[in-house]
Amino acid sequence: MSGGLEVTEDVVVRKRHQGRRQDVRGQQQLGKHAASGWARHHLSIANSARNPEPLAILHPVFPVSDVIPSRSTPVVTLGLIVANALLFLYELTLSDAALRDLFHTYAVIPGDFVWISVVTSTFLHAGWLHFLGNMLFLWIFGDNVEDRLGHSGFLALYLGCGAISALAHAEIHPLSFLPMVGGSGAITGVMGAYFVLYPQSRVLTAVFLFFYLDLLETPALIFLGIWFLMQFFSGLGSIGADAASGGVAFCAHVAGFVIGAMIGALWRSRERHRQELWQ
Repeated sequence: MSGGLEVTEDVVVRKRHQGRRQDVRGQQQLGKHAASGWARHHLSIANSARNPEPLAILHPVFPVSDVIPSRSTPVVTLGLIVANALLFLYELTLSDAALRDLFHTYAVIPGDFVWISVVTSTFLHAGWLHFLGNMLFLWIFGDNVEDRLGHSGFLALYLGCGAISALAHAEIHPLSFLPMVGGSGAITGVMGAYFVLYPQSRVLTAVFLFFYLDLLETPALIFLGIWFLMQFFSGLGSIGADAASGGVAFCAHVAGFVIGAMIGALWRSRERHRQELWQ
């Protein structure tokens, strides 16, 4: 998902059998949607599945944890992880046709937009790496943000940032008929809030360099700041790209992070105001 673990947001094929399908057969199964770009995206995923690269090479740096312990049980964070896990396991049980129907119904499709999809799409994922990456980032940054905002405030932040990021993606690619799935926009909102609420925090980061592995404590401002800049410039480059080719919804990530940071800044201002009243 986020940072070095971000994966493809737009998906139309089942995860379990991608590497075993033949390109021609996969194109036939896509039917009339092939002309709109669905087949090209299917074939690109199938090819990458047959020729996987080592995770250490694809993602040389990723977070393991932060250094701030939770003061309370992050029930909303845990509940979101459980809900995402159950729905992802359900996806794995579906046939290709049923999975496509699920995404057509509940994913964000800018060219056929349905308002409820800005919420439902955040609970769907494109594959194991997409799901695990998102849940890792949610677990690392979510508990502390939930500590500060409270359970209901954190849930509102999560769903609100997810919805706004989906709307941003639909606005930038209004003619796309590819489903956008994943909670990345919501989770980047959590990361944006963390960026503002815990500027002195540090992130324990795993660094892979060929066969070398090390754990480093990186200032959260640097880790999240670099991640945001990568998403921002990638988003600028994707604005004029062919939406039918699929890929990562960088602009949605940027929108989620910015909204989360703004909410975090407002929350810090509110906390300072309360402290002044008590003094």
